[in-house]
Amino acid sequence: MRTSTTKKVVKMVQLALLIALVFVLQMLGSFIKIGPLPMSFVLVPIVIGAFLLGWREGAFLGFVFGVITMVMGIMGVDPFSFLLWEASPFWFIVVCLVKAIACGLGSGLIYKALDKVLGEKRIILTTVIASVSAPIINTGIFVLGMFLFFFDTMSGLPALFPDAFGQYGSAIEVVFLGLAGLNFIGEFVVNLIVSPAIVRIVAVVGKKLK
Repeated sequence: MRTSTTKKVVKMVQLALLIALVFVLQMLGSFIKIGPLPMSFVLVPIVIGAFLLGWREGAFLGFVFGVITMVMGIMGVDPFSFLLWEASPFWFIVVCLVKAIACGLGSGLIYKALDKVLGEKRIILTTVIASVSAPIINTGIFVLGMFLFFFDTMSGLPALFPDAFGQYGSAIEVVFLGLAGLNFIGEFVVNLIVSPAIVRIVAVVGKKLK
């Protein structure tokens, strides 16, 4: 049996490794895009942290993800995020942080609740459902934020970026088809595919923490 202090140290080391992985994957994802938006491979370590360490740590990893996204937008690494920053710095920060924190928090709480109700025998089902909840939450809040705070900005995208958004005739089409659509499908598929691996990681590492 591990002592309480040892468990805390191991947990801190694991959290630090996951933070580093969030940073690396977010930087890598900025160069891999489906449509105008970068892919969020970073959701994978976030859900692993939420399942393995707890929903609080999942929320913190989401916060790290949000901060990195925000900084990259402010620095102009991602042109679309930079456009949102110029349109409304306050709401850009709010949307970046809230959606990122919520996907880690939400997936962690869903995992905890399902694990309690379904038990270890249905751990695969629990992990799959909780894993795919992350991109759903992330994209859902993003879409809501676009409509509430950046609707006028979305309406102007076809004229500003005709190559990427010229085929869309309204802000609704821009958000659902040009921004959230393909990107969400990509993130959903990635999390769905790696769910079996996440099950294995949580099972193996979870035993070592006991």
